[in-house]
Amino acid sequence: MAPTILVVDDNKELVALLTSLFEEAGYTVVGANKGRPAVELGKAEPVQLALIDMLLPDMMGYHVAEGLQAARPELKLVFMTGVFKGARHSKEALERFPGALFVEKPFDAKKLRETVRGLVPTEGGSNTPAPAEAPAEFDVSLDIDVEDEEQDEMELTGRIKVTGGGNITAELSGASLTAGKPLKGAIPGSRPTSTSGVHAVPPPPPADATEPSVRAARQGELRDNLPGLITAFYLSKETGELSCKKGKVKKVVYFEAGQPVFALSNLAADRFGQFLVRVGKIKPEQLDDVAVVAQQTNRRTGDVLVERGLLKDTERLYYVGQQVKSIIYSLFGWEEGQFVLTFREKARAESIKLDVFPGNLITRGIKKLYKPERIARLVRPEERLMPSPQPPYQLNEIELEKWEAMLLARLDGTRTNAEIIALAGRPEHQVRAFLAALLGLEVLVKRET
Repeated sequence: MAPTILVVDDNKELVALLTSLFEEAGYTVVGANKGRPAVELGKAEPVQLALIDMLLPDMMGYHVAEGLQAARPELKLVFMTGVFKGARHSKEALERFPGALFVEKPFDAKKLRETVRGLVPTEGGSNTPAPAEAPAEFDVSLDIDVEDEEQDEMELTGRIKVTGGGNITAELSGASLTAGKPLKGAIPGSRPTSTSGVHAVPPPPPADATEPSVRAARQGELRDNLPGLITAFYLSKETGELSCKKGKVKKVVYFEAGQPVFALSNLAADRFGQFLVRVGKIKPEQLDDVAVVAQQTNRRTGDVLVERGLLKDTERLYYVGQQVKSIIYSLFGWEEGQFVLTFREKARAESIKLDVFPGNLITRGIKKLYKPERIARLVRPEERLMPSPQPPYQLNEIELEKWEAMLLARLDGTRTNAEIIALAGRPEHQVRAFLAALLGLEVLVKRET
């Protein structure tokens, strides 16, 4: 019988990710987002090890451990601590449970798995992940053009950081871009050779090549979960894919060691050539001509654009990075749809990779793409917000405007959102969007009344 472990963390997406991690390693996993339900689960299930976040919404992690060990004295304990590690709480937990282990967030998921395996081995002690596939309903080709999604204009800042061939990292600056609404109708002569214009969809591997192993997948409704999903990858330093599907549209974000590095889409408007038209780099008729040549010569759109002098070779890196950002940002506008998490030992190999801090990606995505009515639903006037006791991101890592940093000091749970908005002296929607972003980052939490 597989050993049972209990995972307790207030980030439900992280619990789902860790559940996948340990299930594919051969464990039975039960999870909880608060302390009291975790204690009840631990009493009802034959739990042999508990992985517990130190700071939970309703009680301290070591109080959860006390409740669990009261019923199961032999229970093994691993505590997780966040960026504000609360030395006093950690010290107290260590005094109460001298045999417990501690891991700091963000942590290496593979090392955590090995730590757990050392405490509670599985039968045979196998380290080989069990293959898993995404559900059949996610089998939507990225190589087709879909044109049935409305997209709003999107502002893109002119600074971008990318990694190119040979692991060379460059920070590129250019004019801020506005990606206009997609063109109506298909581009004559276009073909789905490549989403980015950098290379075509990779060919099948040679017969002697080994495809990266696919590990367990988790699926669910997207709703407002995108920030938490990105944060879960970051906290676990996981490598894999976040696939999102809405109707015929499918977009995939690729992560390496917890960082979003690339994105692909089957939406025609997200193709490289059409993206360049949307930001005003080239004209529609120029893309028509280039697309025909690319198809006739079996070449990449980006190569033909450079050959025609419509795009400098040095500009391609910049525009591909911006295009990738726009695909990821567009997902923040989805309030419907499904997601699947699929973990691989190596994300899709790309010659150009985005280098963006997940916390800033979430902040900008919410501010850019959340509609006013959605923000109003998330940030209600009567609610009170307060600092999270264990935020996944440090404030000095998040890019804040001066007024935002000043307002942050007043968010201590004593004032309603309506009072905070009045104090800010800024447009109401702007303040609400800032508060929604900090909620998405889990830097702020709603005070329970």
